[in-house]
Amino acid sequence: MAILPYSRVVGQHDLKLALELNFVSPSIGGVLITGAPGTAKSTVVRAFSLMTQGRLPVTLTIDATDDRVLGGWELGDLLEGRTRRKRGLLETADDDGLLYVDEVNLLNDHVVNIILDVASTGVLSVQREGIDTVRKVRFGLVGTMNPEEGLLRPQLLDRFGLMAVATALDEAERRAMLHAVLRFDEELARPGAAPSGAPGRDEDEATRARLLAARAALFDVDVPEAAVDRAVATATALRAVGHRGEVVMIQAARARAALLGDPAVRPAHLRAVARFALRHRKPESAQGGAAEWSAEDEAILDDLLS
Repeated sequence: MAILPYSRVVGQHDLKLALELNFVSPSIGGVLITGAPGTAKSTVVRAFSLMTQGRLPVTLTIDATDDRVLGGWELGDLLEGRTRRKRGLLETADDDGLLYVDEVNLLNDHVVNIILDVASTGVLSVQREGIDTVRKVRFGLVGTMNPEEGLLRPQLLDRFGLMAVATALDEAERRAMLHAVLRFDEELARPGAAPSGAPGRDEDEATRARLLAARAALFDVDVPEAAVDRAVATATALRAVGHRGEVVMIQAARARAALLGDPAVRPAHLRAVARFALRHRKPESAQGGAAEWSAEDEAILDDLLS
């Protein structure tokens, strides 16, 4: 499958930034992307995985069962009197680096809970049907959803570190997107072009190198007490439910500073990531409503983080 290179995807800057922050600082705990169909949610995720991991993400669909997620026994071997364990998607994601949960709001809540628990703890414990194993796993987690098809339960929504919204492109971006696709198609059609969609992948190498450098430098970035105070004040002003919001906000701001090569977290870093960390933790979302973000919310960020 030919996937447009990440560096050539037009627009969707919020989606890209959220994915990059989570890559640099995995403790953020995953990214939830919402938006209407056709807003390039899947395209961005797949292109990001190809850039960072060299392969498409492990994809979990809405019909996933415990057996598919956690693993079980190979049915063919059982029928022949043998036992051979079948790996689940979470173990596969540990190898491949990124787990992509499409239409996460339509997935069984029990399955979503399992995934979020493993993603946050880094421990996969399987105790079922004669299987008793515990192993450490590490993978990036990305979920996508169309809010018009139903919302995610607040308890699960809060477990995603960041939330980004895919929006429709404006006219200039639509034109640029069309040119990017045409250019990519033409490159693929040239004699000798690699069937995997290699044209343009070299453009992603610089981005990948930047992300890896930022990840390596993450804990060299200082978090001044003033930054902590501002994060807490912002979460309080927006009435964020629970305390995960300010924690993720600091983690994301630190990742942002690392990406920019800055030595310490400043208000501008907090300003750039605050809506991703707090949007889905406002009281409306915690009570089952849509994760709206208003001009008043932006004004609060301007006031506290300028």
